[in-house]
Amino acid sequence: MRIDFRLVLVISLLAPFCRVAGADDHPTFCNRCVRADEEFLASDALHGRGSATRDEHIAATWAASLFASFGLEPGGDNGSFIQKAPLPNPLPDRAKRRIEKFEDTPRTETWNAVAILRGSNSSGSDSKTQQDAILLTAHLDHLGIGPAVNGDSIYNGADDDASGTTAVIELARTLSQGRRPKRTIIFALFGSEELGGLGSQYFLEHPPVPLDHIVANLEFEMIGRADPAVPAGNFWLTGYERSNLGPTLAKHGAHLVGDPHPEQKFFQRSDNYELAKRGIIAQTISSFNLHKDYHQPSDEISKLDIPYMTTVISSMVRPIEWLANTGWKPAWNPNGKP
Repeated sequence: MRIDFRLVLVISLLAPFCRVAGADDHPTFCNRCVRADEEFLASDALHGRGSATRDEHIAATWAASLFASFGLEPGGDNGSFIQKAPLPNPLPDRAKRRIEKFEDTPRTETWNAVAILRGSNSSGSDSKTQQDAILLTAHLDHLGIGPAVNGDSIYNGADDDASGTTAVIELARTLSQGRRPKRTIIFALFGSEELGGLGSQYFLEHPPVPLDHIVANLEFEMIGRADPAVPAGNFWLTGYERSNLGPTLAKHGAHLVGDPHPEQKFFQRSDNYELAKRGIIAQTISSFNLHKDYHQPSDEISKLDIPYMTTVISSMVRPIEWLANTGWKPAWNPNGKP
């Protein structure tokens, strides 16, 4: 795979100059950045971004540098964009089995990248009346180095979940260009999802705003290919029937439909579920078509439909802008809360 790191670097360096602080009502989406992000995150150079490895740390640091260049506020530790999370000791059995299958390197911590676009309704010094927040998330990590398949031992995770990470980064880039929304928007990229959601669990215990101020969470997971199970140009939301969030976003332009694979229980299989169990309306945007490259070394950028992926991400800008500027709050439907 040929990676044009010069393009990635140039886009990163130019990002601060592309931002028109608080002045542009219709920010421009960076189509070229989608491929550039993927070519870095899913490159062999990052060895599949194994959970809690140095490669995951590099991905988190790279994302943090982009968040800083967009002019966002840090939401991590000690005024930084990085949230370092110590792993449980001992590790859960699921995490142990996963590490033993792939790498046997001792793991002690994982890394989240967190940034904040502060809303215009912020109360400033009155921390007791902090405003509502929208949370946009994805997971940074994948499986790393593992058993070779056809001579390839790097599990690049281009779709799972470099595609979702790219979505959060590019939404952060775009939304930071426009006028500040009324609600705060938090952009969080979690580590160690593949070890059982360890990064998101730590985030929940150390959130940048009180959890009861987060009115909605949209997780982005595996959006790199269209799913023929839904109409062309659409993508789906896990747990669509559980709340009124999906139908309402669809009314405001989101190309969202219900999850066509309910038997897979995807609502419970991403970081959104940890937040949903805390009462937050938290659901996952995806277009996973059950392709056979899932958790295989063949999940490479060459398999992605970049134009489709670009459409998915860019089409969510306006619905998220609406959600961040309305007083409306989503709610669980009867029996929808997990």
